[in-house]
Amino acid sequence: MDITKYLNNGFLKITVKTGSPKTEIIGYDESKKALKLGVHAPPTEGKANLEIIKFFSKTLKKKVEIKSGKTSKEKLLKIN
Repeated sequence: MDITKYLNNGFLKITVKTGSPKTEIIGYDESKKALKLGVHAPPTEGKANLEIIKFFSKTLKKKVEIKSGKTSKEKLLKIN
């Protein structure tokens, strides 16, 4: 899947489902205009957020940070 086509001015909107067998993109939510991401890590102590940052940094080969939604299932990532 080409993630770059979902970027909007350097930002990427995602919705997260924790407890997945592995961390991977599982689709696109048309109503929310966001990528759906399954995350293996639990949503405790920031573990899922760290896994999200590592996943997108490795996939896009760019620096990634969570701009909003650190405690929410809906997140806005800034891709540098």
